[in-house]
Amino acid sequence: MNPKLYLFLLILFSTVSINSYAVLPATDSNGKPLPSLAPMLKKVNNAVVNIATFSNAQANQNPLMNDPFFRRFFDSQRGQQPQQRSSSAGSGVIVDAAKGIVITNHHVIDNANEIRVSLVDGRVFTAKLLGTDPELDIAILKIKANNLTQAKFADSSRVQVGDFAVAIGNPFGLGQTVTTGIVSALGRSGLGLKGYENYIQTDASINPGNSGGALVDLAGRLIGINSAIIAPSGGNVGIGFAIPINMAKASMNQILRYGEVRRGQIGVSIQDITQDLRQAFDLKNGQQGVLITGIGNNTPAQRAGLRVEDIITGVDGAPTSSTSQLRSQIGIKNIGDKVNLNVLRDGRNRTFTVSVGNPQQFSSTTRSNSATGELHPLLAGAKFKVSSNGQGVYVASLANNSPAAYNGLEAGDLITRVNKKTVRSIKDFKRVISRSQSAMFLQVKRGGQMLLIAIR
Repeated sequence: MNPKLYLFLLILFSTVSINSYAVLPATDSNGKPLPSLAPMLKKVNNAVVNIATFSNAQANQNPLMNDPFFRRFFDSQRGQQPQQRSSSAGSGVIVDAAKGIVITNHHVIDNANEIRVSLVDGRVFTAKLLGTDPELDIAILKIKANNLTQAKFADSSRVQVGDFAVAIGNPFGLGQTVTTGIVSALGRSGLGLKGYENYIQTDASINPGNSGGALVDLAGRLIGINSAIIAPSGGNVGIGFAIPINMAKASMNQILRYGEVRRGQIGVSIQDITQDLRQAFDLKNGQQGVLITGIGNNTPAQRAGLRVEDIITGVDGAPTSSTSQLRSQIGIKNIGDKVNLNVLRDGRNRTFTVSVGNPQQFSSTTRSNSATGELHPLLAGAKFKVSSNGQGVYVASLANNSPAAYNGLEAGDLITRVNKKTVRSIKDFKRVISRSQSAMFLQVKRGGQMLLIAIR
């Protein structure tokens, strides 16, 4: 065959083969289509928006300009503060297409004078801020627009570790970006981020600019609002956090109804269970819960029959393992809602129905009076006072580096129970601690909170 003809035919067949392959769906070695997220993303991508905020900030200036006499000669604007325009980028999710409701993070729009929402199709709208929930890091916006797409809500209480997750947002201001991963952990708290922490942790890449964006499942349903990352190097290291959508939705509903969040409480002070407390209450290995260390007067908890030293193990059937989780479980309820608390009392499981109340209606205070001296070697260095209304014994003073200070007591602590026994006077206090040799457990009120302290 003529070499030139052969080369021509080879190029022709190669081109046909490549073009033919390009129009075929991706398949495996058996010809079966490979899985793809593209069909799901086509349904949800349009619901995720970019958010730009603008604020007027005072520009840096020579400090001499703060002197009116100096400015009189050198500042032609005579006292006007120079201003500069600044902007920041984040993300948001349309959750109600008919009303133009967008949910995002509070920290994305905090201190903004103007908020602009950009859609995937290129449209840009100025948004109205309807309200915020800084403790949860949620903000609700409204835009006037037609033909919007909204995300569907999932039930985040059904999310499990190992579920696939997809994060959609605007990282580094690049424009809409999709990353995938799994749910790495649930109920993350103690991060020092916001007041109510019960985060979904994911390894789907979340970077600066993703805040307020969507975390969805493989069906495209919204399971969380991306909120924070651990980024020691400034970028994603595989540890990102999203606010569970059930919590965000509860906050949003209150903002839409009242213009603010009216979070209820049940009127208890609580504490995580330490290893010392686990031994003191003879808990089984693996037993999780939250210890009630105090109950306010005329509170829903008191009326429902809860007691100090009850251990709350669940709320409405969902397990409770930490104080942060319990606060979040109660925090998503409206004032007046009823919750069923699973409680461990004296080794037996019980259930109590408690109405969520308005914390402004709760009340309890005590004050102190006459002083006494040191009473026990484990409490050496502390001096005590009895409260004026017989509610307990105060730590009147505390010597530095003393056994009492080393064991965790602080001046001003109000001791109300010792080894599960109520103390209302110095006489009660002496009698109970006299029976303790190497250890005692003190229920202490400190700064409005109740704690249980192990003294050894």
